[in-house]
Amino acid sequence: MTASPDALRAGNDRRRFVAPLRGQVGAVCFRHPLFDGYGEYLDLVTAERWPEIESLNGRIHASGPRFVQQDTILLADGLHYEARIAQGRIATRAESWHDLFNAMVWMRHPALKCALNRQQCLHIERMGPRERSPAQQALTQFDETGVIVQVRDAALLELWDRHDWAALFHANAGRWSDGGISVAAVVGHALMEQMLVPGRLLVGKCLVVLGDPVDAVAHVVDSISVGASLASPSELRPLPLAGIPGWHAGQGAAFYGNADYFRPLREGRVYPRPL
Repeated sequence: MTASPDALRAGNDRRRFVAPLRGQVGAVCFRHPLFDGYGEYLDLVTAERWPEIESLNGRIHASGPRFVQQDTILLADGLHYEARIAQGRIATRAESWHDLFNAMVWMRHPALKCALNRQQCLHIERMGPRERSPAQQALTQFDETGVIVQVRDAALLELWDRHDWAALFHANAGRWSDGGISVAAVVGHALMEQMLVPGRLLVGKCLVVLGDPVDAVAHVVDSISVGASLASPSELRPLPLAGIPGWHAGQGAAFYGNADYFRPLREGRVYPRPL
């Protein structure tokens, strides 16, 4: 999916994000924990030159769709982006951070990306290519800004339910390293693109896995595949990523009092049960 990251909230800045040039991004940027899990692909973003389509295809699972250059000839087929993926072609723009990070998620989590695409195509068949259902909006939000969080301690989920951010992040900082709560996977490629500018206050849109399944990502894939998740954007829990211990500088008590970023729970907002 290549929806613009305009919808991604970074603090109160809702203007269109413009990514820095490739030569302006240092390798240190990719040491941020947001990129954990993508180590084997980071050469694609740290190399001097942009990777060619052929090199991207050399890194993706052979049985899945392939990357193709997005140009006027490709777009002349008139197909919806998702429909083209269903036919085996992922339109990819040249020298685009957004599309390169999208490619990396395809490499790392092909089953998840295929599940999202299948659901999008089902809704396109029902709604047509111009209308968008709440489920399509949820699928796109998760694809762009999604994070899978595993919660083993239900008491921490209750803090999250109440938006008690200081307690969730600061008072329980140790639980983010002892397994009580953890980021199982960052899957939103727009989040990765925005992290190119260090210090941004990013918000992930999360699906939560409660307990200790062997593979939290596979658990989410199964739920999406049967249509049990992402029927509406309201299913997605916001998580201020800069609050996660070790993910941002200056995480003192005062930092967590920034209500413009660590927003209080909206009246009447109730989150669905985790997976």
